[in-house]
Amino acid sequence: MCGIVGYVGYRTASPLLLKGLKNLEYRGYGSAGIATCHAQSCIEVRKGIGKVEEIEKKLNFESLDGDMGIAHTRWATHGAVTDRNAHPHTDSTGKIAIVHNGIIENYKELKEELIEKGHEFRSETDSEVIAHLIEENIAYGFEDACMRAFKRLKGSYAILAIKEGEDKIIGVRKDSPLVVGIAEHGTFFASDIPSFLEWTKNVMYLYNYDFVIAGKDGIRVYNEGGEVFRPIDTPSLILRTYT
Repeated sequence: MCGIVGYVGYRTASPLLLKGLKNLEYRGYGSAGIATCHAQSCIEVRKGIGKVEEIEKKLNFESLDGDMGIAHTRWATHGAVTDRNAHPHTDSTGKIAIVHNGIIENYKELKEELIEKGHEFRSETDSEVIAHLIEENIAYGFEDACMRAFKRLKGSYAILAIKEGEDKIIGVRKDSPLVVGIAEHGTFFASDIPSFLEWTKNVMYLYNYDFVIAGKDGIRVYNEGGEVFRPIDTPSLILRTYT
């Protein structure tokens, strides 16, 4: 089990992501990492093994700059607990970063296909193939590249992706939890609601195959190729378990 967090908005992302990870540490603490950027800046990734607090002391997550970012805390499912296997993962260029909760059942065949096309992998995880699939399709633009990549995946997944030069986070879920928090200063993604409760109680529950694009200008949700409406809820029992 893993926990993922994302934020895009008008505040510095790293302190929000770090606190969000700590709020999700019950979902796994073998490793953790954060990737941040501005729309016009390079993605910076910091990650390591251990509990979030231990890694923060070594890597100083809060010094990461940027108003957009993604984060992850992990129990290993594919690959040993190493710095290399910790999330976020990037593509060959380092311009695309992803975090993933779930299991990609067809990752071996996808990885072999991508290696034949010249992609170089750095980890032993199933998750890294997602970043490389997006890279392989990036000529279609970031949004379409993500959509094409996600359609190739078999298994369960909640995924968040960012790209250098883009001011948006793209997310998708299938049989793995992912919720959206709508705050005045930005949009949160998380595996579970407690991650962002300090900043907002406005929650958008996502359905299977929902494809979400969130930026400073708002949020759009697509399913089966068409835009869909998902209500924003403020549950009376806000700490209910979400699956």
